[in-house]
Amino acid sequence: MTAAWDSTTTGVLPLPSGRLIRGRALSRPLPQGAQPTFALYLLGRQPTPVAWEHRWLRWPDFWLPTDRAAAADMFREAWARAEDERVEIACGGGKGRTGTALACLAVIDGVPNDQAVAYVRRHYAPHAVETPWQRRYISKFR
Repeated sequence: MTAAWDSTTTGVLPLPSGRLIRGRALSRPLPQGAQPTFALYLLGRQPTPVAWEHRWLRWPDFWLPTDRAAAADMFREAWARAEDERVEIACGGGKGRTGTALACLAVIDGVPNDQAVAYVRRHYAPHAVETPWQRRYISKFR
């Protein structure tokens, strides 16, 4: 069992259950400190290899995941693993796709769909979730 993130780690979203998930922009250098034990990378093309276990979800910038069923499965896996692992969710800029995924994780964790975007903006990044279709995706996520 690996310890989860520390609540003072930069970019960490605290979920109501106490799970901590780090959101990150892959366009920026890897933060110093502990590395993730599991990551979900949301990109239009395959990510650069990393030393930790990860999944790649094909997700073009400013759009939605190309496979919604796979996305839901990967979000649930990330949420479950965040109970006792250091889980990272990342895209190029760390706001739109990452914010959308984090909002879906908040829904899984019990935040009502219509409050998930505000929750992520308040606890992760004020400009998370960038497009109307990303907000609509979250509103219908189950």
